[in-house]
Amino acid sequence: MFTGPTGRPILRGKWREAVDNIGAPLLHFHDLRHTGNTLAARTGASLRDLMARMGHDSAHAAMIYQHATSEADRAIAEAVDAALHTSQARARGAGRTSTGPSQGERPAGNPDPLMAQEWQEP
Repeated sequence: MFTGPTGRPILRGKWREAVDNIGAPLLHFHDLRHTGNTLAARTGASLRDLMARMGHDSAHAAMIYQHATSEADRAIAEAVDAALHTSQARARGAGRTSTGPSQGERPAGNPDPLMAQEWQEP
């Protein structure tokens, strides 16, 4: 539900008047649903949360809102960068020549076995 300046609900029948008042004649009522669900997905809401929010029984519709965003890409890149710097610092502190953990060792808090592979600094 969306409210107007007085706090009363904006009914669909009053929608055209509301968008004309703000100077956005191409804004459609359904655009608010899409924007709201896209913003919810960006917060990290699970697929199940999005499904409940939208009233859908299938994951297909909810997955539309979990498209990649530049913010998500940046957050992933920063997390990977931080993990690599932590691993490098730990390796230097232990006197090893590699910048990753020793063979078979997993970085703290990282259950991914691919991150356990040793690699050399260029």
